[in-house]
Amino acid sequence: MLVEAPKHSMMIDLAIGLFAGLLATQVTNLAQTPLKWVTPENVDRHEKKVRPGASSSLVAAQKLAKAMDVSLSDKEEALWGKAIHFAIGIGWGPVYGLLRQYTGLRPIGAALASGVGMSLILDEGLVPALGLSAPNHQYHALTRARGVVAHLVYGTAVAFAVEGLGRLVSPDPDAEGKEHETFASGRNA
Repeated sequence: MLVEAPKHSMMIDLAIGLFAGLLATQVTNLAQTPLKWVTPENVDRHEKKVRPGASSSLVAAQKLAKAMDVSLSDKEEALWGKAIHFAIGIGWGPVYGLLRQYTGLRPIGAALASGVGMSLILDEGLVPALGLSAPNHQYHALTRARGVVAHLVYGTAVAFAVEGLGRLVSPDPDAEGKEHETFASGRNA
């Protein structure tokens, strides 16, 4: 017998999702370093040449400041960029919980859907459409693949956080001694 995702009030689910998004953003930030290590230098040089700024979040901060007619120092610009980056990561966290609660996806499926969805909607769609990055066709396939992997890390991290926090908030008293689904295998344990 599989144990379903814990059921909570919508406000608790939202809070768990937002906190999981924060944790997953931190984990993804940590994963960026080894992902950069395995990126060939010529691909990295090309990426730096075509992108409009150090990061899409920093470009977003610059555009936002300009639209608001606010002058920012380099330090303030960096803080705004980091805030935008974290706001997006935190805001995407509840997507995993929605996928689990309303689609019937198991943890692995919801983690993959959340990560791939984030990559497709943001990196492949909104970010270039808003001019926060170069058009997709200007990036090497390895750059784009690295982005997908980073978002899969995010999806996996948010899944672990949501599943763990959800069970901490309201553990299933009937689950003791019963078979349950494990995240790593997607099968009964």
